[in-house]
This record gives sequence, C-alpha cells and structure tokens, in this order.
Amino acid sequence: MTVAERERLPSDWPADLVGVTETVVTTQGPGGAWNVAALGIHAPGSEGTHPTARTWGQTRTWQNFDERGQGYVQFTTDPVVFVEAALGILEREQPVLPEAAAWVRVEPRAEVSGTEDGTRWTDWRLLAQESEVLSRAIPTFNRGYAAVVEATVAASRLDVPGYDSDRLRDRIEYFEEVCDRCGGPAERAAFERVFDLIEQ
Repeated sequence: MTVAERERLPSDWPADLVGVTETVVTTQGPGGAWNVAALGIHAPGSEGTHPTARTWGQTRTWQNFDERGQGYVQFTTDPVVFVEAALGILEREQPVLPEAAAWVRVEPRAEVSGTEDGTRWTDWRLLAQESEVLSRAIPTFNRGYAAVVEATVAASRLDVPGYDSDRLRDRIEYFEEVCDRCGGPAERAAFERVFDLIEQ
C-alpha cells in the first residue's frame, strides 16, 4: 500500500483487540528520542470502555507516560523488533516505526497502582487520539513467532523476585526448540538476539 493509499481512521483503535494483544509502544524521553518497548494491551471489558495496559517497575515507558502523557502503540509482527523492544534498549528518532503495520497515538491515564513480589506496577487506561493503518497483509502465523514472544516474557522475569530463574531458563530452552522447528529465518534471528540480550 502506498502512502497515498493509507487509510486514516477516526480516533479509535485500528484493530480489534481480544485478550492481551502484544504490541510495541514508543514514548518520548527527556532528550527527545523515542524509547521503544513491548506493551501488552488488555482488551476493553465492555462496550464503551478503553483498553488498558500494565507497566512493571519504574521503566522508561512508565516515566514517559507519567511525565509526557502520550505514546504510540504499534502493531508489528517483526520478531527482531519485538525482542529488542522487550529485552533491549532501543531508541528511534521518530515515534512511528518503519516495521509498524498500524499505530494509534494514546493518552495514558494512570488508574491504579500496587506492588507484587516487591515490584511496583501501574495500570493505565489508554485513550485513543488518532490512528493510522500503514499496510494490510494476508495474515500468516507460525509457532516460531509465538515462541519468540513467550521467550521474551520468560526472559524479562529472570532474576525478578517471585520467579524461579531456573524454571524460566528451562522455558526459554523449550521455546528455542519450538522456534527451531516451526519458525523461519526471522524468528531464528530473533531468538539468537534473545540469548545475546539475556547474557549481557
């Protein structure tokens, strides 16, 4: 789809949300760069409510949500970008990633906070301000991509109080086997990056 063919949507989400949708969010830091992070979006519980997301700890996303009050939630199936966003420190000059198929600019509003196993969390209500669909594609899915996502979840909990790191590493190794069997070159490259990042 060319730039001229892009479909601009009203102030709403550009995709149906069911369960927890794994996305990438960019938020602007104090120096002006846009920090890229993984963010699970929880579908609205009923009609007329807004999606929500939970941040864990005093991360860059938490800080930028709190101080600047906006972010760009983006939908992408690029496994390498997802791994970098989930486990690395990735910054871009522009808020919308080239790998995004669609984005929505949100106004995050903190609703409730708490502490679990020594880690503080905050739930945010995400109000869509504008959105855009950048490309439409025939959806395909392989278990390798799902294994990459699950591995990043396990890796992000390594050495966190309340989680058994040995069990998490066993899970990561299992997902690596799934990725090798069911993924393609992009998924295997993403999994190599998982190990690069957790071994730093």
